[in-house]
Amino acid sequence: MRTTLLRAIPARPHLTGRIIQHRCYAVQTPGAPTVEVFNSRTKWQQKERAARDVQGSRNVDYLRDEVASRLCERLLDINRRFPKVLDLGANACNIARILTAPNPDPVSEGPVSEPLATRIDSLICAEHSPALLHRDVDLPFNTELSLTRELLPSEETLPYDANTFDAVLSSLSLHWINDLPSVLAQINNVLKPDAPFMGVMLGGDTLYELRTSLQLAELDRRGGVSTHTSPLADVRDIGGLLQSAKFQLLTVDVDDIIIDYPDIFALMRDLQAMGESNAVLGREAGGIRRDVLAAADAIYKELHGNQDGSVPATFRLIYMIGWKSSPKQAQPLERGSGMVSIKDILEKQGGNIHDSGDGKGSS
Repeated sequence: MRTTLLRAIPARPHLTGRIIQHRCYAVQTPGAPTVEVFNSRTKWQQKERAARDVQGSRNVDYLRDEVASRLCERLLDINRRFPKVLDLGANACNIARILTAPNPDPVSEGPVSEPLATRIDSLICAEHSPALLHRDVDLPFNTELSLTRELLPSEETLPYDANTFDAVLSSLSLHWINDLPSVLAQINNVLKPDAPFMGVMLGGDTLYELRTSLQLAELDRRGGVSTHTSPLADVRDIGGLLQSAKFQLLTVDVDDIIIDYPDIFALMRDLQAMGESNAVLGREAGGIRRDVLAAADAIYKELHGNQDGSVPATFRLIYMIGWKSSPKQAQPLERGSGMVSIKDILEKQGGNIHDSGDGKGSS
């Protein structure tokens, strides 16, 4: 897995802006069974509370904006217009803001292209949290595209007719869904034939440094371990889930974004301001004890810390692309329908082909 240094996000008082990417491709495997893991009411309350502090919430948009930018870059590979697009789990309409920016492609040597918003006639931003959805209604990007905000009654139910949208996008919302197979199937249903779904969610080893540090600190101070970080889908499951939802022409890949913080307290403050705190069912009430946090901070710096005293936090991003099936899409030929024999081609090229006697060639 190759590591490359990417562009830094805007500097903040406690943010060094170090972003490192790892990319690999996933093998499609059967999806995991559906389990009720998250308290949806708690997550709604966390997002509402965070969004009411408008400036504090905007200050921690660095992760959502960066991820939305990377997701929108993938739209550049699709050479078509999108009359009607759904942004599912829109948060504060981060995707809409990125779509209005010129040249989201990170290859700065190329010519500056028009904003992707010029290829979208209508964008619907759908979100379950009203405070977060309407947080940025006063910002200039709202006038630079045809944008409609719609409040979802539930983050797991899409109130749209079949074959409605020319594309569905989703950035950093699907990791809080309990019934992900159902939501993916609903996304497929509301897409028009031969329309793409492009999504990104947190997964895998996200915040593994924080998780291991808290576990070791609790073992030391309390003699046991509680759940303080949310379980997330593994990249190996996503391909199977997309297949089960009847998507075609799948692509799944992974980015790791690593951001440095001065200590564990700064990291947890930012997670809270993002509305990304723990929302697991049955979690302990009252938060983490101060002595446990102090011990976890020391362990974090000892096991994972940087030379300058800061601590890295890894956010593993699983990107997925799937297309709704259509007769217009390229289809594989039936087995045995080929008109050319590979054996004949190799023999003409002088290859050493041995007949095993059963009619099959081997080299």
